[in-house]
Amino acid sequence: VQLQAYGGGLVQAGGSLRLSCAASGRSFSMYAMGWFRQTPGKERDVVAAISGSGSGTVYADSVKGRFTIFRDKAKNAVYLQMNSLKPEDTAVYYCAAKGYSYYSPASAPYEYDYWGQGTLVTVSS
Repeated sequence: VQLQAYGGGLVQAGGSLRLSCAASGRSFSMYAMGWFRQTPGKERDVVAAISGSGSGTVYADSVKGRFTIFRDKAKNAVYLQMNSLKPEDTAVYYCAAKGYSYYSPASAPYEYDYWGQGTLVTVSS
């Protein structure tokens, strides 16, 4: 079972990026999926999460209205569309999957069963 996150890079403030997370090894259609981010010396925090059904989402207050999480079950993938990026969004972003969470998203890292490698997002001012 693997999750692979990609799409990070360097972008100017106000710009946009779309992160992708491709799952392989099994179907994640019933799993909640989440995006987390981490900067040096700080804990890993939730950015956005989506339920297995796709109908439930949660967002960190700092990204509401700017970021959107969505999933494509046919592709076994989850995405994070990031608009109006700010320098404080600079971090390593991780995707994760939580089993048996069809109706509810999950926002705590300890709830997640599988993690992808991180992808670095750098927002320049």
